[in-house]
Amino acid sequence: MNKAYINDTVIGAGSPPLLIAGPCVLEDLDTAVTVAQFMAEAAERNGFSYCFKASFDKANRTSISSYRGPGMEKGLEMLAEVRSRVGVPVLSDIHTPDQAARAARVLDCIQIPAFLCRQTDLLVAAARTGKPLNIKKGQFMAPWDMRHALNKVHESGNSNVLLTERGAMFGYNNLVVDMRSLAIMRGLGVPVIFDATHSVQLPGAGDGCSSGQREFVPLLARAAVAAGVDGVFMEVHPDPEKALCDGLNSLSLQGAENLLAELSAIARIQSACEG
Repeated sequence: MNKAYINDTVIGAGSPPLLIAGPCVLEDLDTAVTVAQFMAEAAERNGFSYCFKASFDKANRTSISSYRGPGMEKGLEMLAEVRSRVGVPVLSDIHTPDQAARAARVLDCIQIPAFLCRQTDLLVAAARTGKPLNIKKGQFMAPWDMRHALNKVHESGNSNVLLTERGAMFGYNNLVVDMRSLAIMRGLGVPVIFDATHSVQLPGAGDGCSSGQREFVPLLARAAVAAGVDGVFMEVHPDPEKALCDGLNSLSLQGAENLLAELSAIARIQSACEG
């Protein structure tokens, strides 16, 4: 219970916290490798295990003209290269059932986007690859209702699952994080990750794009780790102001490492309190 695996990395059950981090969307190989290398080293220095994340296609962008990524084929090639060069597991999201088997040949963990967490065919196809799954809780979902997404995956023969909290809709163009959600979803018997950067997103609040409040990322991340979360998800970019997606809620490389140092100290205290 409350344990999952990405390759040889154990998540939950008293293991080091997991960091899932990378640019929101793949832009170019050099940026991806730079972020992966920096964050892998920062995670190791601060007692975290690490998985690189970037989307090959952001199918849910606000505007049809927004940058979506390099696409599945080129994106998977880039992710494979990141894994080869840096030696870290890689994670990306899929949007349709037919993408599952192809993505599973490259990805170490498949992510189900929040907007799609109720899509039965997508969950079943992803589960049947045998890969670990990271299911993001929909902004419209109660935490206890994620048991139905878990059941779909479990009934499809896959029990290697993470759930990720990324905030809930709070009126128009705003999200709020209910820290009770972390404990409630952990009570479903799986590790829970806190998405610190998407939780400060202001969905659709920009001019044809989402806005964000990155100044609140450290506050929410510290609270989540103190609440006993099993890992943290962050969008990280060498120059967030120039990021092609979600720059306003992304952290810089050094900003992310500074936050990891704080979270590591909190995690040690929290673990001692639980023990």
